[in-house]
Amino acid sequence: MFSLYNNIMTSSHRRKLTVGDSLLTVFNCGLDTRFADLWSHHSYIIYVVEGRKIWHTVQGSYDLQPGSCVFVRKGASIVEQFFDTRFCLVLFFLPDAFIREVMGSKARPMKTLEPRFDPVIPLHSSANMEIFFQSMAPYFEAGRDPDPALLELKFRELILTLADDPNNATLLSYFSFLTQQPRHQSLEAVMEENFCFNLKLEEYARLSARSLSAFKRDFQQLFHTTPGKWLMEKRLNLAMHLLTTLGKTVSETAFETGFESASHFSRAFRQRYDVSPIAVKRQIAV
Repeated sequence: MFSLYNNIMTSSHRRKLTVGDSLLTVFNCGLDTRFADLWSHHSYIIYVVEGRKIWHTVQGSYDLQPGSCVFVRKGASIVEQFFDTRFCLVLFFLPDAFIREVMGSKARPMKTLEPRFDPVIPLHSSANMEIFFQSMAPYFEAGRDPDPALLELKFRELILTLADDPNNATLLSYFSFLTQQPRHQSLEAVMEENFCFNLKLEEYARLSARSLSAFKRDFQQLFHTTPGKWLMEKRLNLAMHLLTTLGKTVSETAFETGFESASHFSRAFRQRYDVSPIAVKRQIAV
């Protein structure tokens, strides 16, 4: 999988604006591959100007079309591209620490309404939001970057505008959750939401705001096994469900459970269940 944040930060083919080494916004139009496996250690907001893409996550799929505005929580996704038109978006990366800082200045109290949140949170397309995104156009079109202090104000304006809209209750609840939770996010939630993606252990550690050594130590204490063994068991259990219940092909199952290749998946599946995934498919067909 590739890091969306790092890919954009190091690319010279997109119009991007940055503040320091964490706040990043980009306007981009273009076509990529049909499917892209990506992850980000920062959450991000997407506003779709033109085109269509689908964000596939463990909890479900989210079809983004012109006018769609969503908050994508940090983690991994499989993004599906459609080639009948170009895809244009405005994207803002929002680090947890920055969200906490901005929400700490909010005058009105916040409440956490639910303990768990979907990977993608749809946002209300209010008139204020439309005006905000329109106000970003001159910054992207200008020949020079705006003063970083001014750009940081735009990031703050975005967060506070979203949080001030009562139709964004789920997002506000998530922001409240961020301000109240320990800085080290729930390791269990990170793993349950991202186990089916082909992430490295270093990337799982970064999503949970831990060093690699702390991640391994805390993982052992929580799950009483190693990350590698836990990931394999979770992926193979999901694979059996996809093959037997949802009728997925072997190739589709390998892709959707985070294996590097169909051959790698088949070997691991046979070792775990003492039968090949193809044989399982044949048994269902009889």
